[in-house]
Order: sequence, then structure tokens, then C-alpha cells
Amino acid sequence: MDSERQTSANKHPVQQISLQRSGKKLNFERRLRFLFWLFGLPGLVLIWWLLWIHSVDTIETMILLVLYVLAWAFLVSILQEQITRPLQTLTNVVAALREDDYSFRARGARNNDAIGDLAQEINALADMLQIQRAGTLEAIALVERVVDSMQSPVLAFDPEGRLKLMNIAAERIFVMKAREALGHTARELGLERMAAATDDELLTMESGSQSGRWIVKRTGFRLRGVPHTLLVLADVSAALREEERIAWKRLIRVLGHEINNSLTPIKSIAANLRGQLERNSLGELEDFDRGLEVIENRAESLNRFLQAYRRLMGLPAPKLAPVELGELVRRVVKLETRLEVMVRGGKELIIQADADQLQQALINLVRNGVEAALGPEMEHADSAEVIVDWKESRNEVIITIIDNGPGVSNDSNLFVPFYTTKLEGTGIGLVLAQQIAEGHAGQVTLANRDDEESGCIAEIRLPLHPKL
Repeated sequence: MDSERQTSANKHPVQQISLQRSGKKLNFERRLRFLFWLFGLPGLVLIWWLLWIHSVDTIETMILLVLYVLAWAFLVSILQEQITRPLQTLTNVVAALREDDYSFRARGARNNDAIGDLAQEINALADMLQIQRAGTLEAIALVERVVDSMQSPVLAFDPEGRLKLMNIAAERIFVMKAREALGHTARELGLERMAAATDDELLTMESGSQSGRWIVKRTGFRLRGVPHTLLVLADVSAALREEERIAWKRLIRVLGHEINNSLTPIKSIAANLRGQLERNSLGELEDFDRGLEVIENRAESLNRFLQAYRRLMGLPAPKLAPVELGELVRRVVKLETRLEVMVRGGKELIIQADADQLQQALINLVRNGVEAALGPEMEHADSAEVIVDWKESRNEVIITIIDNGPGVSNDSNLFVPFYTTKLEGTGIGLVLAQQIAEGHAGQVTLANRDDEESGCIAEIRLPLHPKL
């Protein structure tokens, strides 16, 4: 749009119209005064001629001529004041308009009068500019309100790469204040990668305690004729995770169908053969017996494995209802028998959630914390510690599970289905907890402790009043 306006301006250059016919540089007041005195010169000559033909005394002639000059000077000053004063008033009104001050108007304007018509036109122009200015300010306020209320980060950079605009979402995502960041370059703010991204480029950036994936929308605009770059970031992490989940769901459906078709007869035949061996007491076939037992156990294990993943992919939408958070946490803690989990919660809260799903998410996170604190084969049972805490922060509740285990070594695969570092793990505990939290418009984060102790902090952030 700006380029079109510039092109139009180049095609139609501004034409300057002269205010006077003469090319002389004499200003308006002097020119007006000169004309008035020139018009008074014939009268002065006429008076002198009349006095001369009537033989009036020279002294009296000089006195009369001086009186005429003084009277004419007084008349010239009055006439010049009557002409220049309205013009000066209109000049002041126009100057105020140029300074965006619309509180001045010209008074006493009359119709069918050159100065009056000019004053009325300037007053009308001032009224129109005031209305346009008010509309512009309202539009700017609306745009600022919309930009600040957007959940997507919005940033603008000038040609030198200095930050000129940052909304509230960008402040939250990049953990910086706009009043401190404005005027700094993208390199100084650590945003050079994002500032150099192309349109529709997918970026992976650290946000908080886990990475997020963002689509960059890039466009340009002009501010006072200077080209700027506008960047809008859209968080596609949840959408991509949902696409991944759907892809895994399709894969598991196919694999489950094919594997179950094989596991079911294998398990049945192995059980029948083992029963026949027990009835016939064939001692020389003990190795065969053990092999069939292994087949049966592995078939059962694979079946449980597939059933667990089917539960993950078939998680229904949450049914929200009032839930007493403290009671729910204490109920979950009692289910863990390997270690006494400490509850160090804040005030009692009632949240809107699906109690069964939230309980399942907490069971998985508490179980992970206990297993990490105890270590393999209960080797740290004496020093193991797991603490469950919760607090209210603005419009959300944060449930924290803290353990003193070894911590997280590879946080990039924490929420990847099937991934696990445990010998007998299925790799669905964290994924299931995350899916439950996202179903409640929340999130799950997992990070190493930031104090002097080793271990991990798992957080579930849930809105107090989710809008699903």
C-alpha cells in the first residue's frame, strides 16, 4: 500500500502556485504598506497644489502636509491591521493543526467574504482533522489492545535490526520486558535466529523448561516511510504433537491387529502343549517346557504392552466437574506403597477437572518420582524422598512432584511415545500425563532441580476454570 502511494505521488508531483504575480521577494506586509502609501501620494500632491494656488504661507503649508501624512499613516496602520490580523489568526490556527492541536478555531467568520470564507474552510478542515485524529487514536488503541491480547508473540524490527514492538505474549515467551528490550538489536537480545527466519519457517526454541516449535509469519510495513519487519509466531507444538499422536495411533492400530493375530494362537498353543507335558510328566522335555513357558510369558507381556498403548491413544475428552485437589492428591499418595510420599500442599482448592484422568496423570508422575528416588533394585531406599506440593498462581494451579533421584539426562525425548530408560518401562507414563493435562488446557513440564540437591521437578499446570 505504501509503495502504491509513493508511485502515485511520483506520477503526480506537487505543483506550487505563487502567492503574487511579481517575482520580487518583498513580504506581504511591506508590499501592502507600500501600496497604501502609493495610494495616498496623489492626495498629498493635491493638497500641496491647492495650498500653493491659494498662496498659503509656507509654514502653514508644511504643517498641513505633516498633519495629512500623520492622518494617512494612522489610516494605513488601521487598514493594515484589519487585513493582516485575520491572516495572522488563521496562521495560528493552521500552525496549531500542524502541531496536532485541534483546540483553536477562528471566530467572526462571515459568508460571502474572502477572509470569512477562508476562516470557515480552515475551521471545517480543523473539525475534519480532529475527527480523523480521534478515529486514528481509537484505531491505534484498538490495534494495541488486539496485539497485546494475542496469545501469539508479535515483534517488529527496523532495518538495523533494532526491536521496535513487542507484545505481552512475546514478553512472556522470551522472558524479557518490552521497556527494557526496545531499541536493542536482535543479536543483543538473542533473537537473531528468529529475526533471520523466513516466512512459514518452523523453528524449535527453548521456552521455559521445555522446547517449543513455532511457525514464523513474516511481513513488512512502513513506519514514517522507513521499512520495518513484522514477525508473528504461532505455537504449533500441540498441533504437531497431536499429529504425531494420530500417526502413532494409526501405526499401533495396524501393528496391534497383526501382532494380536499372531500372539493369540501362540499363547493358546503354548498353554495347551504345556498342559500336555504336565499330564505326561515328560522329564526329558524340561527344556521344551521352559521354552513354552517363555513363549507364553512373552506373549502375555506383549499383549499387555499393546493394551497400554491402546489406552493411551484412546483417551476420551475430559468430563469436567468440581474436584477437591487436596483430597485427590492424598488419595493418589496412599496408592504408593514402596515409599512414603510427603504431601506439602497449600490451601485447599476446588478446580474444574476430570477426577479420574487427573488421578491417572498424578499416579504416573508420582510413580516416576518414586522409581527415580529409589533407584534400580531399591538401592537408595534409605535416602529416597518424594514431595507433592501445589499452589495457586493467578488463574491456574501448579501441582509439583519433587524427587531426589539422579535427574533428567535427556530431556529431548521425555514426551516421545515408546521412549523409556527403564528396563521394564513402557514409555507411556509421561506421554499420558501430558495428554491428560493438554486435554484440560494445561501442560506438563519436567526439569532438573535448580537447588543444590539432585533430582527432578515435575509440574502439572492446570487452569482453575478451563474453557474447553
